[in-house]
Amino acid sequence: MVIPVFIASSSGFVAIKKKQQDVVRFLEANKIEFEEVDITMSEEQRQRMYKNIPPEKKPTQGNPLPPQIFNGDRYCGDCDSFFESKESNTVYSFLGLKPQLASKAEP
Repeated sequence: MVIPVFIASSSGFVAIKKKQQDVVRFLEANKIEFEEVDITMSEEQRQRMYKNIPPEKKPTQGNPLPPQIFNGDRYCGDCDSFFESKESNTVYSFLGLKPQLASKAEP
């Protein structure tokens, strides 16, 4: 399953750009299949992101900020939730994926 990561390529906020890069780098480093979905280039993708975030996970004011992470249309969480799962070594369950087993090197 490819993990959609909703990002904003033209965000003016350095903190958002850094969080997006950190999520992407982690997924790449762990060979987790993902796709970046740029909400700044498509109103349809922005609406898809907003629509699929559960109401209790949306901010009380304003719109949810990227990065937002999904597994298909199932909402996994925002970057703060992602980093919490990273700290507790539960990223695979956070993403709704089976943990990958480390491959043993041939002697």
